[in-house]
Amino acid sequence: MNSPAVQLRTRVPRIAEAAVERARLRVVPRRRTRASKVPFVVLVTLLMVGGVVGLLLFNTSMQQAAFATTALEDQARTLSARQQTLEMELDELRNPQRVAEQAQRMGMVPSHRPAYLELPSGKVLGEPAPAAPTDGLRLLPRPPAKPAVLTPEPIVQQAFPTGTPADASAPRDGRGSGGSDRDSD
Repeated sequence: MNSPAVQLRTRVPRIAEAAVERARLRVVPRRRTRASKVPFVVLVTLLMVGGVVGLLLFNTSMQQAAFATTALEDQARTLSARQQTLEMELDELRNPQRVAEQAQRMGMVPSHRPAYLELPSGKVLGEPAPAAPTDGLRLLPRPPAKPAVLTPEPIVQQAFPTGTPADASAPRDGRGSGGSDRDSD
């Protein structure tokens, strides 16, 4: 048999020849393949449609927020006006003049001799006396006196001079004597 070195020598050229055979370059006809444009067009269309829908949704939400803001501002103005009205009514109800007038209508009168209670000892200071209905205060000021210029003496004139009245047979319709031409027709 052949020795391993001899076998190796004979095998190597055959392997090399086979490798050279496989490694030879040859001209291959060029394949003309065009990439499909459909996926790109679909992608761009989806992006545009998504952008437009997103803008519409954003615009709609902004409009809803604007309407809500307007409604809340109107409500705030209404509530502010209501608060001012209530404060004015409260000020009117707290008016000391009004409170005193209502107290007088209810029969209340101020006490001119009040008594005070000392809290720590419970001792009464002063001599209390009940108030009388005649102890009331004048709450409304007296009307001012009318000047004499505004109340002059009346001037009296006689309708007819002394003596007999003018033609008593004259008609009393205010047209004077003699009547009018219409009466004669």
